Amino acid sequence: MTDADPSPAGAILLTPDGSRTALSVRYGEAYGSRHGAAAQARHVFVEGSGTHAHPGPRVLEVGFGLGVNFRATLADGERRGVPLEYLAYELDPAPASVLREVAAGGEGAAHPAWAGVLAGWGAPGPLRVEVPGVSLTVRFEDIRTADLPRDWATALYLDGFSPARNPEVWTPEVVGRLALALAPGGVLTTYSAAGHVRRALTAAGLTVERRPGPPGKREHLRAVRP
Repeated sequence: MTDADPSPAGAILLTPDGSRTALSVRYGEAYGSRHGAAAQARHVFVEGSGTHAHPGPRVLEVGFGLGVNFRATLADGERRGVPLEYLAYELDPAPASVLREVAAGGEGAAHPAWAGVLAGWGAPGPLRVEVPGVSLTVRFEDIRTADLPRDWATALYLDGFSPARNPEVWTPEVVGRLALALAPGGVLTTYSAAGHVRRALTAAGLTVERRPGPPGKREHLRAVRP
């Protein structure tokens, strides 16, 4: 998510819960948790945001990455039989072959919406997938300047690379813009528990709490728009 020249995804990594992630050559860290990529997606994002209990979630994701959070959300919605609207921003898309390999055999990988992602990945312009019950748009844009919806998201997944490696995503200015995209009562959740991220969320008018983290991490942050 910087202006540097893009670098391809590196080695595929098998994590302890049986799910996969991959190493980002550009950022020198994994796209998802090495301690359990699928477990983090469910614990921090799907459940941490309350999306697992929402009757009609509208999710905005910063950092679509390898689609792990989307697939976890997709699988949850399919189990519960609820509609899903999903809008994601990704500046540096990984190759479709990496998305396919990471997803193979995982939750949501057999869903028609995921097949639509793989079929359209890499084409010019935004990726749009519409299947019964699911509407997905992935915009390949810089979140710092992208046109964001206002008062829309019931959940916002802030899942860029770490603040140490990708600081542009975590600034008070960006966080303030993201807060405005939340609907009243909407929840922003992130794997980070960094103090400056917590302060930025608070300064944006959100009510912030520390919550128990996923495997391998003590805490993560949850922030609610009053």
